[in-house]
Amino acid sequence: MNSIDTFLLSESFMPSLTLEDVVRFSPFVARSLSAMHPGEDARACLAHFERIVEETFPREAMEAEAAAAADSQTLRMKLREMRRRLIVNIIGRNATGRIDYFEVVRLMSDFAETAVTATVKVNARELAERCGVPYGMSGRPQDLMVVGMGKLGGRELNVSSDIDLIFLFDEEGETRATPEFPNARRTLTVQEFYERLARRVIPALNDIEGPGFVFRVDMRLRPNGESGPIVCSTDMLEEYLYTQGRDWERFAWLKGRIINEPVFSAPEDFEQQKRNVSSLVRPFVFRKYLDFNAISSLTRLHEMIRAETARRELARGGTCINVKLGRGGIREIEFLTQTLQVIRGGRDPLLRGRETLAMLEVLSGDGGISAEMAARLSEHYVFLRNVEHAIQYVNDEQTQRLPKEGEGLTAVAGLLGMPADELWSRLEGVREYVAAAFDSVFQVHEPAADTADWPTGWETGTSSASEALTGKLRSLGYGDDVDELVSRIMRLASARAGRSLSDEARKRLQSLIPVVAEGCPEWLPKDGPRVVPAVEVFSRYLKLLEAIAGRSTYVALLSQYPKAAERVGRVLAASRWTADYIVRHPIILDELVDGRIHEMDDFTPVDWSEWADRLHRALVEADGDQERQMNALRDAHHSAVFRLLIADLDGRFTVERLADHLSALADAVLEEVLDLAWVSMTKKHCDRPKFAVIGYGKLGGKELGYDSDLDLVFIYDDPDLEADLTYSRLVRRMMSWLTIQTSSGKLFDVDLRLRPNGDSGLIVSSFDMFSRYQRNADGNGAWFWEHQALTRARFVAGDADVGKRFEDERREILMMPRTQDEARASVLEMRRKMLDGHPNRTALFDIKHDRGGMVDVEFIVQLLVLTHSAEHPELVNNFGNILLLEKAADLGLTDPAVSAPAVRAYRRYRALQHEIRLNAGEGVPVRVPADMIEAEREAVLKLWRTVFETDAPLREGDTFDRSETR
Repeated sequence: MNSIDTFLLSESFMPSLTLEDVVRFSPFVARSLSAMHPGEDARACLAHFERIVEETFPREAMEAEAAAAADSQTLRMKLREMRRRLIVNIIGRNATGRIDYFEVVRLMSDFAETAVTATVKVNARELAERCGVPYGMSGRPQDLMVVGMGKLGGRELNVSSDIDLIFLFDEEGETRATPEFPNARRTLTVQEFYERLARRVIPALNDIEGPGFVFRVDMRLRPNGESGPIVCSTDMLEEYLYTQGRDWERFAWLKGRIINEPVFSAPEDFEQQKRNVSSLVRPFVFRKYLDFNAISSLTRLHEMIRAETARRELARGGTCINVKLGRGGIREIEFLTQTLQVIRGGRDPLLRGRETLAMLEVLSGDGGISAEMAARLSEHYVFLRNVEHAIQYVNDEQTQRLPKEGEGLTAVAGLLGMPADELWSRLEGVREYVAAAFDSVFQVHEPAADTADWPTGWETGTSSASEALTGKLRSLGYGDDVDELVSRIMRLASARAGRSLSDEARKRLQSLIPVVAEGCPEWLPKDGPRVVPAVEVFSRYLKLLEAIAGRSTYVALLSQYPKAAERVGRVLAASRWTADYIVRHPIILDELVDGRIHEMDDFTPVDWSEWADRLHRALVEADGDQERQMNALRDAHHSAVFRLLIADLDGRFTVERLADHLSALADAVLEEVLDLAWVSMTKKHCDRPKFAVIGYGKLGGKELGYDSDLDLVFIYDDPDLEADLTYSRLVRRMMSWLTIQTSSGKLFDVDLRLRPNGDSGLIVSSFDMFSRYQRNADGNGAWFWEHQALTRARFVAGDADVGKRFEDERREILMMPRTQDEARASVLEMRRKMLDGHPNRTALFDIKHDRGGMVDVEFIVQLLVLTHSAEHPELVNNFGNILLLEKAADLGLTDPAVSAPAVRAYRRYRALQHEIRLNAGEGVPVRVPADMIEAEREAVLKLWRTVFETDAPLREGDTFDRSETR
């Protein structure tokens, strides 16, 4: 299955019973029908039941029925009658397969919101008759805001659920008489008015009267719990959340939602009050960074609930299980979902939703779990909620305990339309999967390294501890020279290393060091020679820990995810460049927790447009804060590069495919940067810039590496009189977005020297100017080598019409007639200049610049394109060097027996270049022993001779024997 919807559709749980069956299995329905129709026999009650289940209870009808109540006492009875009729209706329709889980929770949530809104409104107006309307210091009326928490906030209310409420108001002030309430004689503060109102509303919903109750009301989630005021101002809420708010309250407020409507204030003012609440709660729940500290809070709470539930089940003699709180129950799916939301929701606005199933689908996109896991958890969540409902259908009790045998089990299974043994079998399978999924995502019970034999007091920095630590490291195989490692460890573990860390975070850091020390020798590659010694990997890991020592969320990630700590070690062992990259951008550590990081490969398409859409939403969220937007853009790019890097290190990409992805990612970033830069400009004459970004070099040829700079040219096609000034400002803003170093690093280095007239030219050209320059219309235009560069140019971002015009112009320029001799002479002259500019006085072979290397292949392709495109237009297509060489051979322009070995040589060169740079870094000359690539060099030189008909150019001392390249 590919989507959550498919799972839920195929596994939709729609039991099919008769209404007689429902009455038999649900004593509550039987009692309710008798109470609603006293004195009538079973047959007559069943007929009434059939009429009741024909109702659909649209929300508008419920609201109208509640609004018809003349006073609060009438409303109390009406809501109780409505609730009894609704529950009977839901049980009948759900058990007989007429509605599903989604309709059940929608109906219950609609009714709860209707009941709360009507109760607040009627009682507030009655109170205003005596005390007036509450007004704030701003002079505007103030309304009570009722925050629905938990399942009510998420619109996932079950049939016998209580409702968790919090009462708020926005401004302090006093009540006053108004034209609508002229007889008010007593003045109250806003606080007093709404405390009185709350004490009317709660019993109006909660108390058992006549037909029963409306909803059990739980107020314990308010600030300071049962000891706190029953109503609080938004100022008090803000002070509480940011000075006393506990981690579990972040999970509670994640689902918080104001559910009522205004009574006294204008709708637009009430909406502003709601926005005020949202703006103060959101930063409390969702931090700006990836918040792995949330995991420890979750796991502690989860372990407490599991233990308490197990204790209670045992106290009942093990006769029942709790489908909500027990192992593999509803709460574990909700905890998993909410924790991943809290961790990542600060960066991804899509993860701030309240509905569990909707958030599971978002998480399957880019939030830490696979699409398959999200789909199965969604399927199981619906199943468990259906079981929960069936348990409550029996006697309308707020319980999630399922008996293991007897009449209770038979009744629940009957209401679900399945035999008891089938229900139990399926339930066990579901709970096992859910528990295993929870444990795997949060790596519960993962064994840590055995550090029992570590020297005591090593983190104190005493000389005796230092000596003991030295001995320990030597025993682990780090060699005799470990003094520097010991010194770094002692410094890292000391209080000075992370002065900003809490005691808990410092303990986590100290606990990590033995794990890393024990693990590094085990994390080296198991196959092939151990090129990197364990001491080097440990040193790299310590460098990372030194970098994150003051950032508790990353310390929490590594200490609480043993597998993530191991993955980091294995990645650090694989590549020096990778190690440096993680140290520079530790935010990418989050990617190692995402199991989908291993899904990328040559055969799995990557939708960079979807990635760009998610990025765009995050940037919109930070609108108005340019620094935050810059960091969000950089963080997203670094994370995407790291995902590609992991796939690369695992051997799941060819170099060509990796370069395609890196180039497509750069295209997406450039498009986003262009939008951001344009939006930030105050003086502009059109909604969308008539402007194109042209990629040259490695970006243009889709051969981008991890640290490649971008060769860019900017073109506009706009008749506006101030277009040159407008687009010059746009380019400068884009350059800032791309190159400025922020706390999250930078995006790219950018080279603009390939623009018309190079360093002395304008930073942006009109299309006409670009065309005239390339065509040398004024006698002072492009050099031949600039047409060589144009072979590797392409439109990468901006206005599609301008981009198409550029591509058409590029095509015409490359297809201009050229003589072989003139073209060869120009290319050879440029090749000599490049050779002179990259001297190599070593005995090693420079894969890129030496004769027979990569540049020779690139120049061969460029000559073929420039001299044969007129008769073979397909050569103009920017397919990359390898495909163009193969196309030239297919067209008969080269001998396939000569070009094929050169193609293989070029592939090997790129692979070697990539491998060396991963271990040595960008900017380091890529040189290898000459005998290592002798066959490849000879193949390239042989193709060079067939195309250029010469050995030239040569460095002084170079000699090529024709027999070597024949």
